[in-house]
Amino acid sequence: MITVDCGISGIDEIEYANTLGIDTIVTDHHEVGDKLPNAVAVVDNKRKDNQYPCRDLAGVGVVFKLIQAIGIKLELEEKEYLKYLDIVCVGTISDIVPLVDENRVIAKLGLKLVEQTKNMGLKALIVSSGYKNIDSNTISFGVAPRINACGRMGHAEEALKLFLSKDIYQVKELTQKLNDYNKIRQEREKHIYEDAIKQIEENKLNEKSAIIVGGEDWHHGVIGIVSSKITDLYFKPSILLCYEEELAKGSGRSIPGFDLHAALMKCQDEIERFGGHAMAIGITLKKDNIEKFTKEFEKIAQDSKIDEIIPIINIDAKIGLNEINKDIVESLKQLEPYGEGNRMPTYVFKNLKIDSIRALTEGKHIKLTLKDGNTLINAIGFNLGYLANEYKIGDKIDVVGTLEINSFNGVDNLQINIKDVMKSI
Repeated sequence: MITVDCGISGIDEIEYANTLGIDTIVTDHHEVGDKLPNAVAVVDNKRKDNQYPCRDLAGVGVVFKLIQAIGIKLELEEKEYLKYLDIVCVGTISDIVPLVDENRVIAKLGLKLVEQTKNMGLKALIVSSGYKNIDSNTISFGVAPRINACGRMGHAEEALKLFLSKDIYQVKELTQKLNDYNKIRQEREKHIYEDAIKQIEENKLNEKSAIIVGGEDWHHGVIGIVSSKITDLYFKPSILLCYEEELAKGSGRSIPGFDLHAALMKCQDEIERFGGHAMAIGITLKKDNIEKFTKEFEKIAQDSKIDEIIPIINIDAKIGLNEINKDIVESLKQLEPYGEGNRMPTYVFKNLKIDSIRALTEGKHIKLTLKDGNTLINAIGFNLGYLANEYKIGDKIDVVGTLEINSFNGVDNLQINIKDVMKSI
């Protein structure tokens, strides 16, 4: 038995497999606990005795290195394992690991293979996502959510079948299923998010150092996404729990500066099991222990002085509107693939005058036209719709954001993707 992206915390399960005469090889990339599983081999780049230079490989990256090592040992041609780099690339980008070091090589070379992939399932999934260009955004927002939706909705085998299928009719059917699962996932996610926000606001949980909230009818496959949104909204570590009979199973997300995995290591007595890393964890505990665990975890968060951690936007350069053009923005593609650890360059634009401003999508987003002298530029702010009530035409503002080319009706225009706004001083 070979585990993929799991197993490092499955001490009891692997011991049970041993009693059945099953040999196990663990491949994982999550943090290692006090004890390693008693397996034939434990391949994990987070092992304390790890000597491999890239410690941030995704789960799929660890598997790829195992395949590569076997290929070298058997003296196979490189093409016999490099041909899987398109799938390894998709998994690496989807797992939101830092796209630096070897991960960057995997993603950059892998995207070239994705463009000409012979995998019928992957090709169909990209077409159905509606993305025209093959880049890290296509994988992150077009492909990954559809694949993940299968697992989250309890149909992981459908995604596996899609990538293995050689039948065009089966591929079309499975692609439609993945799209349908993704829509269901979005509906479940919206329901859980609204329920969680209601509980947080009513019980003033946002005033605590950490947010722990749960629900009876929450789907455990979706709560990780919602936890991420809760953490982004309040800038506090959060753990969302779904109650299943006597147990509460959950997912947690953290903020930079607070190691979630290390925090759980300090209150293991109240937990049945957990795993993950500094920024994301999975957890199971008995419902009877939730109150005690919540108090203990809150104290750990308080002692870590969560309230003193403030969100920071790292700015790469100050730039004027008259300094940018389409060629400059196009040249930024040389820095791709973008992702965790290799973000798009972020710029600050000073003293821009609001020429037009309006909210979009029922007040969720904001659209502006900004002016600097005689130069105009469009700007979009996703999930910043509330700013439409705080600013008006004629206001002078400083804007932090990334530069992109917005193609609409065959016309290309420069655009600022806004990350933050403040009134000019």
